[in-house]
Amino acid sequence: DNGEKMLKTWYSILLCWLSLQLEANPGLKVRITQKGLDYGRRIGMELLKQAVLKETFPSWSGQESFSVVKVNYVISRLRINAVDFPETSASFIPGIGISLSVAHASATISADWRMNAWLLKDQGGITVSISGLFIAVIFKVSRNSTGRLSMLLHSCQLSINSVKVKLNGGSSWIYSFLSGYLEKPIHTKLDKNLCLNIKNKIQMMDAQLRKHKVLSQIDAFAQIDYSLVSSPAVFKSHINLDLKGTVYPVGNHTDPPFVPAPFALPNQGDSMLYLGVSSYFLKSASLAYYRAGAFNIIISEELATTFNLHTTLFKDFVPEIALSYVTACPVLLKLMATSPPAVSLHADRCILQITGCVEVFAVLPNSTTQYIFTGNLTASTRANLTITKQKLIISLLLKRLQFSLLHSTLRFSEMSLVENFLSYALQSAVIPRINDKLGKGFPLLNLAHTTLTGPVIKMNQGHLVIATDVHYK
Repeated sequence: DNGEKMLKTWYSILLCWLSLQLEANPGLKVRITQKGLDYGRRIGMELLKQAVLKETFPSWSGQESFSVVKVNYVISRLRINAVDFPETSASFIPGIGISLSVAHASATISADWRMNAWLLKDQGGITVSISGLFIAVIFKVSRNSTGRLSMLLHSCQLSINSVKVKLNGGSSWIYSFLSGYLEKPIHTKLDKNLCLNIKNKIQMMDAQLRKHKVLSQIDAFAQIDYSLVSSPAVFKSHINLDLKGTVYPVGNHTDPPFVPAPFALPNQGDSMLYLGVSSYFLKSASLAYYRAGAFNIIISEELATTFNLHTTLFKDFVPEIALSYVTACPVLLKLMATSPPAVSLHADRCILQITGCVEVFAVLPNSTTQYIFTGNLTASTRANLTITKQKLIISLLLKRLQFSLLHSTLRFSEMSLVENFLSYALQSAVIPRINDKLGKGFPLLNLAHTTLTGPVIKMNQGHLVIATDVHYK
């Protein structure tokens, strides 16, 4: 009936709306190019060599028949003495993940052997030479339910051209006789277990990824959420990772009252990594620091002395104040942001506008404070952005100040002179304090033992792009 049709219609609309919510826009984007993948492959193969040479393997046993005689053997204390990967390649598999192949690989393995046959026992050492090894592995990458990267084995192909066995020790006629017969079971064992071992290693890596922290601490005020908002998008030339990129006050993970706007990374591949930072990321950081009270600043008596803020300064700015204090007194400022600083990204600059209230006091010789005036101010600053040690560093430079007086114990002849004094105070004392807090930086990546090399920041309307190579150390 009509009621049932209407219900189905609303149900369909609800499903469409939910699907749109699930495909949230990211605050941060990461792109790994073929150049980055090739560098990762080279580093990965070197690390794999080191790991393989330290690997320990369980003992294994078998049985071979020689005419009517059955020989039981045990191979123990297996260790890889040498390994070589002369030809390796890696590529992106669109819609799936990453392919890694190794061709013409070789390895030398040593072990102990022990045999037991009718009226015969012997033991010694064994050397296994493997050559012409080919492995092709495809890793499937996705996003798990907790927003972390997940990695599974999609396929594994293996072939071994040659396995040569040389036995040492024991009776020479026995190990000369057995060498040829052991090649087949060792070949079979490798065929059966290498892909299985690779699968187990990838499962271990996936387990580590599930433990990876997606919430990174910036400082005492804020944290960044690096969780994936969607599964990685794999293309022939690159892979894209869309990250939430929300900055929260510590202990308060309430989402901002605004959402990220869509943006795209440039279609380039000259760098290993491209990092996209949206204005949403910076706006959420501004909101987080505002909620945490980071923009509420007091220039104390000690700091006023350090920055040379005294009532004698007013003779050059506001003579009415200077005349009221015969003795030079430190000037104390209390600034409180009345709203989150507004952040805007443009093609050639980043602007941060701070709106707040300022109270000015004089610290008298008897250490008491004397109120002078209160007012509202709007400070427009230009944000200089740099990259240091995987962190985005923001440094503010005051460009313009607007001030309106709310209350004062004195009458001022020209309000522009008060603005001049506040501009001096902000540039010499307040902005440096804010820059000290921002100087800790916003971590862009969480890659152990890795540094960004030659990063270049390109400003765009609504987002910025960082093109960089990486160096593993």
